[in-house]
Amino acid sequence: MSIKVSIDASGGDFGFPVTVNASIKALNSFNDLYINLVGDEKKITLHLNKSNLNQSLLNRIDVTHSTEVIHMDDSASTALRHKKDSSMRVAINLVKNGKADACVSAGNTGALMSISRFVLKTIDGVDRPAIMSAVPTLTGPTHVLDLGANVDSKPETLLQFAIMGSIAVQNTEKIDNPSVGLLNVGTEELKGNDKSQETAELLKKSSLNYIGFVEGDDIYKGKVDVIVCDGFEGNIALKASEGVAHMFSHFIKKSFTKNLYTKFVALIAKPVMNDFKSRVDPGKYNGASLLGLKGVVVKSHGNADIDSFFQAIREAYLEAHAKITDKISVQLTRELEQHK
Repeated sequence: MSIKVSIDASGGDFGFPVTVNASIKALNSFNDLYINLVGDEKKITLHLNKSNLNQSLLNRIDVTHSTEVIHMDDSASTALRHKKDSSMRVAINLVKNGKADACVSAGNTGALMSISRFVLKTIDGVDRPAIMSAVPTLTGPTHVLDLGANVDSKPETLLQFAIMGSIAVQNTEKIDNPSVGLLNVGTEELKGNDKSQETAELLKKSSLNYIGFVEGDDIYKGKVDVIVCDGFEGNIALKASEGVAHMFSHFIKKSFTKNLYTKFVALIAKPVMNDFKSRVDPGKYNGASLLGLKGVVVKSHGNADIDSFFQAIREAYLEAHAKITDKISVQLTRELEQHK
């Protein structure tokens, strides 16, 4: 079975040099992958010509022209109502029309969510789509959702997030029965507000591998495969973690460049630091899934480089290959019937 992914080639901070080259890398990695690059046709063709691709690779690339670009400072409403020929909108339309199995964009997150929800609609039984992404931990990636698409979600909505996250991780990470935890202010059963308590009861009654509450510091211990939370808490946790990572990076660089002695120590420690960087490099975990839509949509970081954007394409390929949308629909229907 071949998989075709539409790429918002104009999206992100760096545009075509990243999106086109990352797409070529993905084509070289997956023999059954086909790419549809959406954006300014002349500019895309120029970048493809510079790459000196062989004919077999070119045969797996389509280019769809679009006349508009959604910028990072565009409001979601402006993007939705007034930029109907944007590279993002056209790429999503390809999924809607069955000409692509998945879409990847590094563009404006709010616009991507709004357009995806408007064009593709949500799976029956899904109140709101959720953003899920992997984060590095001591034992491997942990997947967290929601990371900011929804605030003040109801317990029933959080149950839907748990089901969608569990299915996605099961199929993309090949984990038979992913463990699911609910982010809370403590692990004790009586801790948390009414929403946490009500959500926990729903999760206990579900068929999911629910292990109970997890605290903020548990996110990076790697003891759970999927962590569920409201988008308000999830986005704060994510941004706080990114801030801590930047702070550590700043102080390490400052310490190693303090004087000639520390510079010499830095030279000796370079292999260790490179290994550390490879383990926590956010680029390796790039690609946030917009779960709950009637189609696969993956959001890349706006400042992604070629390797990072490739990871987002890889995520979209894996989800489309596993037919995540269909599996979420089937299990969600089953769980909702069980709770009636």
